[in-house]
Amino acid sequence: MWKIKKGYNSVSKSFRLPEELVEKIDELAYKNNLSLNQLVIQCLDYAVNNLDTDSENDKKQK
Repeated sequence: MWKIKKGYNSVSKSFRLPEELVEKIDELAYKNNLSLNQLVIQCLDYAVNNLDTDSENDKKQK
């Protein structure tokens, strides 16, 4: 189960995100008393750590 954590050291980067996605994660961050930035970090960390590296594209390239 994914749990929301608090506190990070960070580096500043800039990304463009779809408005609808920002609205959803902004609401989730608010409900969990986190900054939008902290929640985005956790979402990206989870996605990278749980990435399916055996995708169809990878199979085709082999």
